[in-house]
Amino acid sequence: MIVANRVENIKPSFTLQMVTKAAEMRSKGIDVINFSVGEPDFNTPKHIRQAAKDALDQGYTKYTAGSGMIEFREAICTKLKRENGISYTPSDILVSNGEKQSLFTACQAIFNSGDSVIIFSPYWVSFPEFVKMAEAKPVLVDTLPDNNFEPDFSDLESKTNSTIKGVIINSPSNPTGGVWSNDAIVNLLKLANEKNWVVISDECYERLIYDGEFISAEKLNQTHNIGATVVTCMSLSKTYAMTGWRIGYAAGPNKIIKAMSKIQGQATSCANSIGQKAGITALLGDQSCVEEMKNAFLKRRDLMVELLNDTSGLKCATPSGAFYAFPDFSAYLNRMGNNKLLKDTFDISEYILDSVQVVTVPGDGFGASGHIRFSYATNREIIKEGIDRVRKALRMIEE
Repeated sequence: MIVANRVENIKPSFTLQMVTKAAEMRSKGIDVINFSVGEPDFNTPKHIRQAAKDALDQGYTKYTAGSGMIEFREAICTKLKRENGISYTPSDILVSNGEKQSLFTACQAIFNSGDSVIIFSPYWVSFPEFVKMAEAKPVLVDTLPDNNFEPDFSDLESKTNSTIKGVIINSPSNPTGGVWSNDAIVNLLKLANEKNWVVISDECYERLIYDGEFISAEKLNQTHNIGATVVTCMSLSKTYAMTGWRIGYAAGPNKIIKAMSKIQGQATSCANSIGQKAGITALLGDQSCVEEMKNAFLKRRDLMVELLNDTSGLKCATPSGAFYAFPDFSAYLNRMGNNKLLKDTFDISEYILDSVQVVTVPGDGFGASGHIRFSYATNREIIKEGIDRVRKALRMIEE
């Protein structure tokens, strides 16, 4: 065999595959509507782009410190104190090539072969694969769909064992848009402290909260004097429409951050210097752009959820964060579309794509049978047209 066994043990990112499929269709002149994309449709705000141009002109085109330029890590510390109420020093911060690398590297630094890691389902598709690439075992725990997809603690208790080393949480959630209550996170932190689990908290959508106020897991950890070990991973991608810049960061106990930095240093050296300079302006500069984008997403959310719930056979809870709706398509399972049995959401998504050229993301890939993810990170007219097309496709499905 030419390639390593680990390649066979992990799944490809099917969300990226859907994005690629949409791009290929567009390149062929097909009028496709893409509800799969997990990124804002806005351009990076002008003052952040200008900071990058200035960095180029000023010669910031060289390697930085492996853990990130000190000015950027200081800016991250300022941001975390200002917005999240948690205090760190620059040595507690690791800047990475996107938060995705932060999460991957955290798993590499913390978990060993034989360890198990709790992942709550529905989950972002990369979580189980990060764990498997660290030679650990993902343990999938149910959530409560009628309660913002918060942990089902009875299921967690039944699956707890001595091999568990950590737990990954993601609130606001991709794919559900659900935001966990403070009580749920506090209960989980207490359990993690009791069991000596490391908590990796993916807070990439922290600024995209529409109902209530976001409180970081580490802030709750400190406020309630719990004492759990928490690694917080954050991103500039969603907050500032900077997905292609690939800038994310982790904050946590110095020993873990040092271990992560050691691994990252051998893998990718540092994050790109121009993106880091732009990141300083993003974090310390005018924040009105964040509120403007969030307000636009809120209006789009309300429109999409209304249209989905007005579609025969669909049920869609109102997500409190991120930019995803997660409607239940169970009523269309095991029916016929285009002479094919629609046995799961992969089949339903494929049927919708083939029938009306709308790209969606099947919930089965997130561990959520019956659901399909719709991104509303696109304009209102596209949302209206896209849901009209979906309705047309669903009307053609045989009883």
